Amino acid sequence: MFKRLGTLVLGCMLALGTAFALAGCATQDYKPSEKNPSVSPDTIIEEGVLRVGVTAENNTPFAGQASGKIVGLDVDIAAALADNLGLKLEIVDVGTDVDAALENKQVDIVMGVDKTSAQVKCWRSEVYVESAVALFAAPSTTAVPTKDSAPKIAAQSSSMSAWEVTNQFGDDALSATSDLKGAFEAVSSNSAQYAAADAVIGTYAAHTSNVDVHIVALMQNPSGYCIGVLDTNTDLKTTISDALASLTGNGIISLVESKWLGTAVDLSNIPLTAGAANANAADTTTGSTDGADEPAGDQGDAADASADGGESADSDLEPGSNAVQQPEGTGDSA
Repeated sequence: MFKRLGTLVLGCMLALGTAFALAGCATQDYKPSEKNPSVSPDTIIEEGVLRVGVTAENNTPFAGQASGKIVGLDVDIAAALADNLGLKLEIVDVGTDVDAALENKQVDIVMGVDKTSAQVKCWRSEVYVESAVALFAAPSTTAVPTKDSAPKIAAQSSSMSAWEVTNQFGDDALSATSDLKGAFEAVSSNSAQYAAADAVIGTYAAHTSNVDVHIVALMQNPSGYCIGVLDTNTDLKTTISDALASLTGNGIISLVESKWLGTAVDLSNIPLTAGAANANAADTTTGSTDGADEPAGDQGDAADASADGGESADSDLEPGSNAVQQPEGTGDSA
């Protein structure tokens, strides 16, 4: 299976006959061999079918429309899950209301659920793609910036990334741009030393724009994106956990990430900024877990489907303000 699915991913094919990647590959269908389902019909809406919810609007690279079909990183992982379970795949655009989609039986599972979001009540799997607000820099820059070093950090206006920059480094550190592409251009032109962005969306944007940058630090403890299942569906929770562990263990998830992002995202050895480290220490001291693993945000607000970038998602925070309310969603547009 590994060889077959690995060829699928590296060849830019989307499983189960979906179109090829938004970044551009020739269209070709994949037809997996039939095998017996390993899922009880009682645990899913339609026997023999895994109905998967995604957010397909403003959500590159996770999901988006291409040639009349929904494609993306989440779609590829959903296809691998369905294949692992011996089920056919049906992709459904459920928007951002994860709990309603599950409770109303629109879908069996939902991809791309923020692991630590307080707004989502459903059960969540282990993270399949790590993320956090990260600082990107040119290859020659390796130092983690401090507030005293007065760094200039480009970030998309009204995004989680911009909020983290002003919160940790002050208003003067922020060089606001209209989109993420502009933030990376600021680094390339040396008008900013760093660009702040969601680690996954930033890696995708840099990869598709051929910008040579790397992650030097995280402004949050890493969390990431997981699979949501109705909490009362105990059997399906176990099934999805086991299947996801299998896909992670045999390298399929990493191959899908490499297809879309140019590399698998590994944040395990990336240092934290002082602001992120201090926030974590404060939570430990007070005994609170709130915010200790603050996620990059719900991916439904994450990215414009256009590779050229676009306006950010709406946010309660304007760049440069002193508001302490952390905005929902990343707001970054790939």
